[in-house]
Amino acid sequence: KIVKAGDKDLDGQLDFEEFVHYLQDHEKKLRLVFKSLDKKNDGRIDAQEIVQSLRDLGVKISEQQAEKILKSMDKNGTMTIDWNEWRDYHLLHPVENIPEIILYWKHSTIFDVGENLTVPDEFTVEERQTGMWWRHLVAGGGAGAVSRTCTAPLDRLKVLMQVHASRSNNMCIIGGFTQMIREGGPRSLWRGNGINVLKIAPESAIKFMAYEQIKRFIGTDQEMLRIHERLLAGSLAGAIAQSSIYPMEVLKTRMALRKTGQYSGMLDCAKNILSKEGMAAFYKGYIPNMLGIIPYAGIDLAVYETLKNTWLQRYAVNSADPGVFVLLACGTISSTCGQLASYPLALVRTRMQAQASVEGAPEVTMRGLFKHILKTEGAFGLYRGLAPNFMKVIPAVSISYVVYENLKMTLGVQSR
Repeated sequence: KIVKAGDKDLDGQLDFEEFVHYLQDHEKKLRLVFKSLDKKNDGRIDAQEIVQSLRDLGVKISEQQAEKILKSMDKNGTMTIDWNEWRDYHLLHPVENIPEIILYWKHSTIFDVGENLTVPDEFTVEERQTGMWWRHLVAGGGAGAVSRTCTAPLDRLKVLMQVHASRSNNMCIIGGFTQMIREGGPRSLWRGNGINVLKIAPESAIKFMAYEQIKRFIGTDQEMLRIHERLLAGSLAGAIAQSSIYPMEVLKTRMALRKTGQYSGMLDCAKNILSKEGMAAFYKGYIPNMLGIIPYAGIDLAVYETLKNTWLQRYAVNSADPGVFVLLACGTISSTCGQLASYPLALVRTRMQAQASVEGAPEVTMRGLFKHILKTEGAFGLYRGLAPNFMKVIPAVSISYVVYENLKMTLGVQSR
């Protein structure tokens, strides 16, 4: 693990410079952990501080057990650990053995921006045994429901622009909102939101279970996966979850595009699609949707990890806790980059889902639709509706975070 972490030129060996670099990097992380454990700020860690820190991680131990941990590191018999003892003990232990470092960045990526293609959260063995994992999932689901409902008018506007906007019908944001209110009143701004909220629970549950199974199948012995393993497991889990709930995605698009009085509700819409277009209609746009998962999850995860590590390297001097603003900034930027990369596929997916709802529209394939958009509208046509989509990212992330933190407290989940 040390060789893997320090081997910069990938020759399978550590030379002296690489080893020094690894130790300096590792020592910095150890200093952060030491400071986060040293609750009294007296430069020493005692048994009570170890008990408290582990309790914050969801692990309960007795003071006797904490003293055993202390004795393994305590060289001078003071029953406290100073910085030198702590560093000497951990310096040749790879970073993965120190869950405290990970703690500050764990459970911080559940920012629901309505796309829900991100890599699932990871939970420690202790969190799974104590039932903390389902509390995190419930809090994440509740936060997603509130943030989606608050940003639903922008989401509906995005869908309308993706399907109806063109060079001849140049729909702007204010014009789009005016058109929606004129056609169906203020309530029409939330069309399609019901099913968008309903699909959070099954999608999150299936994705989480699939992710856990894929992790086992990958056969890694590490509790926390490396970034490429997380991407592989997350993308596969996302594909399985999306396949399971995809008919709900089609329903959401049709409900968002419906005219006043067209359907009496979700079930009526589903019956209508089934009787007029058959079962296959519920999987329209499935291929671009699946293709969009990998660039979205991959870029989101890679950008998040890069920003996180850059912040830790440059600014984490006195504390490993990045604070709310840094977490929100990392989550917002990474999500925005992910969406930017996968947006043309998302637009083509929405158009394919909406095909039968547009009168007289011919049936087209994914490739045909791409060609048609590029020919008639140019590359810009692939980014119709991008403005309302980006407008909802910051409020969605902020609302999601605030609700998530409050729900965690209500459900008794230890916060950082």
